Amino acid sequence: MDKDLEQAKEMLVSGEYTCVLCKGAIIHTSTKSGVIPLIEFLDSNQSYQSFAAADKVVGKAAAYLYIIMGVQSVYALVMSKPAFELLCQYNIAASYKTLSPEITNRNGTGCCPMDHAVQDANSPENALIKIKQTLQNLTQK
Repeated sequence: MDKDLEQAKEMLVSGEYTCVLCKGAIIHTSTKSGVIPLIEFLDSNQSYQSFAAADKVVGKAAAYLYIIMGVQSVYALVMSKPAFELLCQYNIAASYKTLSPEITNRNGTGCCPMDHAVQDANSPENALIKIKQTLQNLTQK
């Protein structure tokens, strides 16, 4: 495992953060949940090319966002099988503590709304549109 991923993983496992991005001395962290940190990172217009990422939960929606960000590796405490397969398809090194068939919603009553939104996405860019639309719909409720 490379140094950046090891550092991101250690910071995630410490429990202080939900998402950590590392590349050399550059570190970005978040304590927010869901895909919000990834959307905020993308909206910052900074480059995350070749960063290593560690995240609490990575479903297919988060995987699409990591692809858009251009990270080189992703570790998750919980990763869905579709997310793992998608990351591998885009040649992003993916690893996890627990592999799950799907990511469930926060109530545990069904599929995560973000993963549901991207189930028929045909590209990372299409997925981003669907994720932003779903976030907007959820915040309007």
